[in-house]
Amino acid sequence: MTIRRRIGIYGGSFNPIHNGHIALARQIQRQACLDEVWMMVSPQNPLKQGDNDLLDDQLRWEMTCEALKDEPGLRACDVELQLPKPSYTWHTLQVLERQYPDEAFTLVIGADNWQLFPRWYHSNDILKRYPVVVYPREGYPIKQNDLPENVLLMDTELYLVSSTDIRRRIREGLPIDQLVPKAIAARAIRYYQTQPT
Repeated sequence: MTIRRRIGIYGGSFNPIHNGHIALARQIQRQACLDEVWMMVSPQNPLKQGDNDLLDDQLRWEMTCEALKDEPGLRACDVELQLPKPSYTWHTLQVLERQYPDEAFTLVIGADNWQLFPRWYHSNDILKRYPVVVYPREGYPIKQNDLPENVLLMDTELYLVSSTDIRRRIREGLPIDQLVPKAIAARAIRYYQTQPT
């Protein structure tokens, strides 16, 4: 019997990807005993319409690939960018299952998204079919005892850096070199300086 690899699917706009995303993914991989974490670059979130500050899909994908190229156990994934919009996690997970039948997928989401989870498309089906790990977010208290059996709360650090703050710092000419991987710092500055606000 073939042992299927356990893959965590950590989705986000990664607008841009930053050091907090990467450090969190490393912790989740270790704590949840995952073989890899695939950082799924997502198009517009159906529950967050109206984000006019979202960089082009291809540019966010390229930066995520560059940021993760020397990160063992972490990889960028663009499957969701190939799917019809709006993007729904249920569809993404089913496509991944078909494309990678030898992998077993676990959904990785933040406590803020867990609060919205009942509004997700086919949320009950996701819970029935896939394990879910939830990482803490500031301002979204959550307890393991309140979670369904198939959902595990991670004990990860809180990372207060945000992509929103990085974009603001770029527009104001402030340094970001401690906030994003060195491999993408110059590119991020170039891209977001020319982005309309």
